[in-house]
Formats: sequence, C-alpha cells, structure tokens
Amino acid sequence: MSYVTIHGKARLLAPALLAVALAACSGKDDSAPAAAAGTPASPAATAPEPAVSAKVQSMGTDQLRDSASTALRENRMYAPAGDNAMEYYLALRDKLPDDAAVKSALTDLQPYTLIAAEQSLAREDFPEAQRLVALIEKVDPSAPALPRLKQGITRGMEVAVKRTQEETDQVKKNAEDRAKQLVEQQRLAQQQAAEAAAAQQLAARQEAARKESERLEAERQAAAKREADARAAAQQVAAAPKPAAAAPSLRAVSTPAPRYPADALRSGTSGEVLVELTVGTDGSVTDARVLRANPPRVFDREALNAVRRWRFEPISSPTTTRRTLAFEPNQ
Repeated sequence: MSYVTIHGKARLLAPALLAVALAACSGKDDSAPAAAAGTPASPAATAPEPAVSAKVQSMGTDQLRDSASTALRENRMYAPAGDNAMEYYLALRDKLPDDAAVKSALTDLQPYTLIAAEQSLAREDFPEAQRLVALIEKVDPSAPALPRLKQGITRGMEVAVKRTQEETDQVKKNAEDRAKQLVEQQRLAQQQAAEAAAAQQLAARQEAARKESERLEAERQAAAKREADARAAAQQVAAAPKPAAAAPSLRAVSTPAPRYPADALRSGTSGEVLVELTVGTDGSVTDARVLRANPPRVFDREALNAVRRWRFEPISSPTTTRRTLAFEPNQ
C-alpha cells in the first residue's frame, strides 16, 4: 500500500476520530493526573523535555505511519508522552517536511492539544501543560495561543509556589501556636499542682494547730477540775465533825470490797468515795452515808452496799467513823 493511500485514509478518518477522541482523551487526562488535581505539582525549575521523545524520533517512516494510525484508532491523540499521534506525526514531518497529509493531520490535532493544555493548566498540572505547549509550539511556533498559555503556566507556577509557601508558613505557625499552647498548659498545670500542694500543707498545719489547741484546752479543763475537786474535798474535811475523843477503837472482822460498776469499768473510770458509817455494839454497821464522791454518783451505791456488809468486833457503845473506798479499774 502506498504512502499517499495510507494517509489519504487517515485524512478521511481523522475528523471523526478526533471528534470522538476529544471526550475520551479529556476523560483520560482528567483521571490520569488525579493526584495532581488533589495536590498541585511542584513547579521545579528543570530543563524542558523535547517535544518529541528520542524513541519516537529514532523510528523509521513506516513505523511512524503505523504507530500514528494506531494511536488515532485508540484515541491517543496527544497522550501519553512518547506514544501519541502528535509525536508520531511531528517525527514524520521532520523526516518528510513536504508531506501534505502529515501537515494536515497535525493541523487537525492541534486544537485538541490546545484544549488539553488549557485543561492541564486549569488543574495545575504544569509539567503536562508544558509538554502539550511544546507539542503545539513544534507544530506551529507562531500559534496565537502560545503566549497566553506560556504566560498562564508561568503565573500558575508562581501562584502555586506562593500558595505552597503560604500553606507551609501556616503549618509552621500552627505548629508554633500549638507548641505555645502546650507550654502554657504545662505552666498552668505546674502552677495548679504547686497551689494544691501549698493548700494541702496549709490545711495540715491548721489541723495540727487545731488538735494542739484542743489538747491544751483539755489539759487546762482537767487541771481546773482537779483543783476544784481538791478545794471541795478540803472544805468537806474542814466542815466534817471531829470524832469523839473517847470513841472506842474499831477492829474490823470482815470488810468485803465493793463491786465495780460495769459502766465505769468499761469506760476505765476510777474514783473514790468518803463514807461515814455508824457501828453498833455488836460490830454491825447500823447506818452509812456518803460524805464525798469523786466523781459524783458513780461509785456511791456500790460503796454504801459494801460498807453495810462490813463487820467489826463488838464494842461498848455505838461508834461513828469515816472510811475512804478507792475504785481503780486495774485493782
């Protein structure tokens, strides 16, 4: 099959194929650089790649024609790089500069490549936009859209760089603010801990002072009570009638000890009771009364019960005497 026949058929198929391929390639381009749409490509200052890859340039004319026809059938008009109709036809034109069919195919492909370049620029896929602009420029260095596209790429890259820097600065500022917040939180936590410790120490000192005050007050009251009891006892002794000088002496026969009250024993209470008792001539106790008790009304009953059971040797006449009964829980 001759070269003219092949490209004549390609020329007839090109409009239909190009019309169908626009949507397909646009969709393909939108999905392929999906990552770039989410995270704009970093516009690194690297040397631009040649519009036509070295692999394509090294192909022979027959291989280029076949590859170009296949690329058109498969809707690979301008992508992917190194395997698309634009690069194959550009390489054919370099080898066959006067071939009208090749020129016509490039003219038909150029608008779609232009649209794809604008789409890449819109989604900030600057490497892809630069590659497509290079293809357009190689097809027609004087294409009216080239200055606008190049300027758009330059501005877009500047905006992307600025935005990236702003985002970096914001991330840095957020990190610094967070660090300051953490430092402030730690300071507040330490301050609160110190205040809590100081409050606990103050409370402990106040509690110790309160207990010491209560102890001193209890000791003062106990001392005052002992002093009052001693004065009362002295007054009772002074006021008590003196026994008759001629009273006969008493010799005890049986003096059973008093029973210790259960309540006083449980509480560990001790005391004493001064009892005045009258002994009859037969040695039995005929009368008894409490003159003084400390503490009052605790041991009185048991003291009287015990004294009334006492027995003495017979005497010549009734005699009145006094006895002190001591109550100690450990006895």
